[in-house]
Amino acid sequence: MSAVTEPLKPGAPAAGGGITGSVRDSLVVAQRNLIRMMRIPEMVIFGLIQPVMFVVLFTYVFGGSMKIGASTDAGVYKEFLMAGIFAQTVTFATAGAGAGIADDMHKGLIDRFRSLPMARGAVLTGRTLADLVQTALTVAVLAVVALLVGWRTHTSIGEVLAAFGLLLLLGYAFTWVGALIGLSVRTPEAATSGGLIWLFPVTFISNAFVDSANMTPWLRHVADWNPFSATVQACRELFGNPGVSQSDAWPMQHPVWASLIYSVLIIAVFRTLAVRKYRSAA
Repeated sequence: MSAVTEPLKPGAPAAGGGITGSVRDSLVVAQRNLIRMMRIPEMVIFGLIQPVMFVVLFTYVFGGSMKIGASTDAGVYKEFLMAGIFAQTVTFATAGAGAGIADDMHKGLIDRFRSLPMARGAVLTGRTLADLVQTALTVAVLAVVALLVGWRTHTSIGEVLAAFGLLLLLGYAFTWVGALIGLSVRTPEAATSGGLIWLFPVTFISNAFVDSANMTPWLRHVADWNPFSATVQACRELFGNPGVSQSDAWPMQHPVWASLIYSVLIIAVFRTLAVRKYRSAA
């Protein structure tokens, strides 16, 4: 007796296979998250306020007190600072990504996604892509504010765009860390706290806001090998801003390559862990 296969009803989801299906599913999920962001504009607005506050506060409160090389000029510090502020902005988006995924888990939305015939990694990839779009918007607004307070670049437009590309790549990489945290905790509040706890030492034990040459030797060594520092240093070189490192550490001597390698490794490791966690999440 042969089995009778019931045809799919019109409009029923069909499982997509291979890379094409995974990309399509990821873009659908990304579109869903972008629509949600547009319907809740406070998410975008509050995400813009914090980095703008950092620019203004660090520029005018600490600008005349920081020594960059042999200079304490506030204008020099403005140009030194901005690469660090840009990098901090893209990495702090990690906390929001983790909280968003934890919120979807808490509401049972992830369980509904898991029941659909879609690529397993598409939910997380779509979420991280949507967060990348929001981060790019934030960086664009922040660049305008930086220009208003006196920040300038001194290289070609291609090098400037390459610097922003490295920033977004780092932000995307750290978003996967946030995705893993969001899948590992029970509430969005815990995801937000967990996402910020490790970000503060990563961003402040670095060359983002001060010259690492002024740190104690062991702390300088940590800062020079920090993936965050590599991207900051790469952006300073590509922007033509002050802050050339005198360190012999390989990431400081080859910051562009170091930034690319660090970001790709973080994506490879934490995407694998996050997708595996997603598959086993209850």
